[in-house]
Amino acid sequence: MLKELRQLRRDRLTFAMIVGIPVMQLVLFGYAINLDVRGLPSAVLDQANTAHSREVVAEIGASQVLDLRYRLSSEQQLQTLLRRGEISAALVIPADFETRLARPNPERTPLQLVVDGSDQVVQASARQLASYPLLPGWQATPSMTVVNFYNPERLAPLNTVPGLIGVILTMTMVLFTAIALVRERERGNMEMLITTPVSPWELTLGKVLPFVGIGLVQVTVVLLVGWQLFAVPVRGSLLALYAASLLFIFASLTLGVFISTLARSQFQAMQMAFFTFLPQILLSGFMFPFAGMPKAAQWLAEVLPLTHFLRLARGIMLRNATLAELWVEVLALSVFTLAMLVIAVSRVRKRLD
Repeated sequence: MLKELRQLRRDRLTFAMIVGIPVMQLVLFGYAINLDVRGLPSAVLDQANTAHSREVVAEIGASQVLDLRYRLSSEQQLQTLLRRGEISAALVIPADFETRLARPNPERTPLQLVVDGSDQVVQASARQLASYPLLPGWQATPSMTVVNFYNPERLAPLNTVPGLIGVILTMTMVLFTAIALVRERERGNMEMLITTPVSPWELTLGKVLPFVGIGLVQVTVVLLVGWQLFAVPVRGSLLALYAASLLFIFASLTLGVFISTLARSQFQAMQMAFFTFLPQILLSGFMFPFAGMPKAAQWLAEVLPLTHFLRLARGIMLRNATLAELWVEVLALSVFTLAMLVIAVSRVRKRLD
């Protein structure tokens, strides 16, 4: 027992994980994870443009559930913003708003809330907002109808399967790469590579590229199983989806290479890889609502590659978005990949020297 305790004391990384993992979980779940969503990015399409309609818009904005960032003039603008993922919901006030108020009819409610149905959290928040009696004379029935775009039947797999592609790639690509490179060092193969004229860039890319094919196979398996078992569609370009997946695979692999330069053993590589899994899965929007997180947690999430790939996968598969429309996420993944690759290669160079 004393021997094991001394070993733990000498192994600083293991000791840090013993303390770091519970602390990180407590901080993330206690501070960053918030199921009470506020500030959903939204837009307003006020076709009535009356004093009463503007009063309703101000009242809904004061509820803080919707962050009414855009004032639209057409339904085409609404659909474009939803497809790009720039908004999660849109409040639509019809031209006959005053007439509907004067003649209450539950089948023709005065207000309509269009939501991005590819996100179940947005759906739940919208239904909660629609259940409130926002207008006088509508206390008995909801005054708002919720319209789900992209997932009218509110099927959970349509939201889960695109996210699972990113989660599976995160777990396998980072872990496989980190362990594979550390194993080469433990077995002495790295010393043999040092004696060859292979440069650090060639060495790094040569170890990474074989895993690219593995990642693409995993993407194909998830898409096929999701289509066969849950009828999850790919409404956008399949080529664009594979291009986004390829970019995310490179981002995950470069993260694995960076971890391998820090770890001294395969066990340490596994520990450090797991340490990167938690914030990505918890903060990316896969399990918990992104809009419900405090600003500091959102800034951290924007650094993580899984956050951007989830937006790409859901946008292409469910909203028929193009890579050009999601260029911000493509740019973020590209910058992360390049930065992580440069850092990893610089550390490999130090080890080779």
